Amino acid sequence: MVYKSLEDAVKAAKENDQRAFGFLYDECWDYVYGYLFKISKDERIAEELSLKTLSKAFDKIDKFNPKFRFKSWVITISKNLHIDFLRKQNASNKIEFYITESNKSNYNVAIETLSPEDELIKSQNINNLLEKIKKLKPTYEKIIKMKYFQEMTYKDISHKTQIPLNTIKVMILRSKKNLAELISNENSKS
Repeated sequence: MVYKSLEDAVKAAKENDQRAFGFLYDECWDYVYGYLFKISKDERIAEELSLKTLSKAFDKIDKFNPKFRFKSWVITISKNLHIDFLRKQNASNKIEFYITESNKSNYNVAIETLSPEDELIKSQNINNLLEKIKKLKPTYEKIIKMKYFQEMTYKDISHKTQIPLNTIKVMILRSKKNLAELISNENSKS
């Protein structure tokens, strides 16, 4: 279906029309990325936050009020995500400030040298993670494994699965969110 406007696509997306999400993604990507690149001056940050912005907008699309412009709503989401990013970055910079250079080298050595017990815990954690990944939708499970276990690029995943590149980016973001929820739910039960 071809959408005559963003408003038509938003209505269709609210009814869970997956093509509408693709249309909205294509229509909003450059706008959101351009805004985030302008304020962050970093391509990596702009791309990461653009993906998060559109993913969050799609997850919350049922809350969108059609009295407002969709792109304005999406930019508001991106502003808030950028503010959160800056807060986290400032917090980690403060922590980094307190670690001296000599402590840094000791810290790195400690991470690289795992005891047999640590190796066992690490392997159990990986097995636990794989069990959680199996609980995702089959498509999400497949692309998560391709991205993080086979270390394929977004472009390679897109080519292999014949799914558009932008859709792959959103799917990976959503699958990571679903995985985090699965882990969080299990942790809250323990």
